[in-house]
Amino acid sequence: MTRRQRRLALVLSLVLGVGLLALVASQVFRENLMYFYSASELAAGEAEEGQRVRFGGLVVPGSVEREPGALLVQFRLADCEANLPVRFSGILPDLFREGQGIVASGRMQQGVFEADEVLAKHDENYMPPELVEKLGGDAGKHSCAPFKSLQEAT
Repeated sequence: MTRRQRRLALVLSLVLGVGLLALVASQVFRENLMYFYSASELAAGEAEEGQRVRFGGLVVPGSVEREPGALLVQFRLADCEANLPVRFSGILPDLFREGQGIVASGRMQQGVFEADEVLAKHDENYMPPELVEKLGGDAGKHSCAPFKSLQEAT
């Protein structure tokens, strides 16, 4: 093998290695990408069954049910148009309460959102920008009727 052929083989192997690394990195990125959905989008079937997603909305008052002697809790999350049941087994954040905006990570399983993480807002006015946009209002102020009454109650 001449010197020129060795250089060519080295350059080709480097290009092939970088290309393979980019392919693997893009595949890992795609697998770990989580999209944000509202209740109406999940109810419409926009997310595939079993796909890991983030789901945000307001906790429907009167919907929180705790399993006695266990960490299992069930509640409903809603936006202006729909609400869906959520099941979570674990310790809820201290700021979790009815009528509050939360974001849950998990998967849709047979019409129920199985959450593996629940995040609550950290002050009275904060709401994730995606959730504000999907609820159709400013942070803390919702344009749909069900949440106007929620705001007045809190």
